[in-house]
Amino acid sequence: MSHCSGFSDPASFTEDGPEVDEEATQEDLEYKLKGFIDLMLDKSAKTRQAALESLKSAFSSKILYEFIMERRMTLTDSIERCIKKGKSDEQCAAAGLACLLCVQMGSGIESEEIFKTLGPVLKKIVCDGTASVQARQACATCLGICCFIVTDDITELYSTMECLENIFTKAYQRDRDTNGVSSTHNTVLHISALLAWTLLLTICPMNEVKKKIEMHLHKLPSLLSCDDLNMRIAAGETLALLFELARETDADFFYEDMELLTEKLRALATDGNKHRAKVDKRKQRSVFRDVLRAVEERDFPTEMVKFGPERMYIDCWVKKQTYDTFKEILGSGMQYHLQSNDFLRNVFELGPPVMLDAAALKTMKISRFERHLYNSAAFKARTKARSKCRDKRADVGEFF
Repeated sequence: MSHCSGFSDPASFTEDGPEVDEEATQEDLEYKLKGFIDLMLDKSAKTRQAALESLKSAFSSKILYEFIMERRMTLTDSIERCIKKGKSDEQCAAAGLACLLCVQMGSGIESEEIFKTLGPVLKKIVCDGTASVQARQACATCLGICCFIVTDDITELYSTMECLENIFTKAYQRDRDTNGVSSTHNTVLHISALLAWTLLLTICPMNEVKKKIEMHLHKLPSLLSCDDLNMRIAAGETLALLFELARETDADFFYEDMELLTEKLRALATDGNKHRAKVDKRKQRSVFRDVLRAVEERDFPTEMVKFGPERMYIDCWVKKQTYDTFKEILGSGMQYHLQSNDFLRNVFELGPPVMLDAAALKTMKISRFERHLYNSAAFKARTKARSKCRDKRADVGEFF
């Protein structure tokens, strides 16, 4: 039986349920977390991984700055050991925890110390062709996110970007070798490296942005032919972001292969290939309609994100890339962190956290029963709407 069995229920980190003594709850949580930190050094790989996953669950759903501050070096050393000596799943979990550790600490000297320790280890795994693809993928994502959070040193930023470039540009090489990008087991690694690199590009000085645009803008379209849907989407969204940055640096920016590129994007935005899954086709068409609008019309479909009493508008590709990256690692905890995490609020220019008194919070919180009634009503409405759509499609035939 796992040593973590008494601690590892992620539900214990959520805020649902009856009101309890907050101080006692915090003490209980910290007791559990101390247990997990100790178990990161356990002899059993299964136990270490369970401890890592439980810490990830806690770090993504709570703000634990003071607790982590006191134990940051112990956590950093344990994460380093898990990445260096663990197998694939353990390395992935440790890399995920390293991301969350930096998100919790924010952009300060403490995070810089964490990155100085973990950065070289992450780079080594990313570049190690003998390591598992999943571990390299997780370390590439972690490297990009941690560097984004902590790096004031421009040399370190460029060094990290170069490391990631060395990975995803191999997809260009494969395109030249095979005259059409074929799906391989390394594609997931190339996608993660490309997305992490794109995130770091958003914080580069403009003169460096210009260099990178010149270097990659004519090569990236080749990845739109990849067999892998996620690579096509990553390449498309990166292209949209590059065009956005290029036009910020030069209002008269001109791309000489525009006609060929828009032709490719339009084909992907209207793809009716019978050999692709319907879900994949819908996702691809939706993404590439937006990418095509960005490239052709300089347009972005503004999205609104709600969290607590606040609203945030995602109105450009740079902001979308940043939001999507942190949503991927924080999962359902993203809204909580947008409300309470000083670092994320600074990134998205939300100002200091909105302070609400207990009475205001109580009026905002709905009971489980009320939530159940609302969800049931929404489900019924969706079912009716979808039934009507299905009836209409049955009349005209299915063209997808």
